[in-house]
Amino acid sequence: MNKKKIKEIILKKNKSKIVCLTAYSKSIAKILDSYCDIVLVGDSMANVLYGSQNTHKISLENIIQHTISVKKGIKNSLLVADMPKNTYNDVKTALKNARLIKKKTKCDAVKLESNSKNFNIISELVRKKIAVMGHIGYTPQFKKKFKIEGKNKFEINKLIREAKLIEKAGAFGIVLECLTPKASKLITSKINIPTIGIGSSVNCDGQVLVIDDLIGLSQSKLKFVKRFVDITKLIETGVKKFKSEVLKKQFPKAKHSFSK
Repeated sequence: MNKKKIKEIILKKNKSKIVCLTAYSKSIAKILDSYCDIVLVGDSMANVLYGSQNTHKISLENIIQHTISVKKGIKNSLLVADMPKNTYNDVKTALKNARLIKKKTKCDAVKLESNSKNFNIISELVRKKIAVMGHIGYTPQFKKKFKIEGKNKFEINKLIREAKLIEKAGAFGIVLECLTPKASKLITSKINIPTIGIGSSVNCDGQVLVIDDLIGLSQSKLKFVKRFVDITKLIETGVKKFKSEVLKKQFPKAKHSFSK
């Protein structure tokens, strides 16, 4: 547990926005490290890297291998690794797997999605010195159908209670996914730990996006996604030039070859 980094994240609440992005490799992590407070090795890799329809089949080994890679590019950011579906079904399993992730990757914290019941798991991990980030709202590991949450008073009160219990369990922050602006604003104001929003308005203490969505490498149509740059066009330009030079025998030249 990197207590200093975590304390710095918590102290940003109500003072400055928290910047979080996903990474799955050393090369991307090295770029993000200069700009992010938190780098998340998300189970979203199931969709963006492995072409799955959901996040359910990502394994513990997948997360560990990608986090090992990302760790090599991180010097400043807080490194958080997602715990995959079915790796924290009970306290004993969660503790075993969280310890394995920490031991093999040297990450700073793990993230668990809430099913409105696993507060005791968060509490036990924290008690064993494993830092935990929570996750409420649309939780892909537990909910089959996507929907916006916090549309009425009943839903908002339920989410507030859930967030407070996660805070009480010892989590240092909570991801709020696809909540209404009213819900995210109320939750953020009623807990003392930072909220990191994705599709949950500017009312959160920070924001997270999947890096492939941000750079235009994915073709995501989700409303909350903003493409800040289109890296696909740059890649296509490079690939076209490579193909052209190969076909014309312009590449490789002598300077690209070994004479001895």
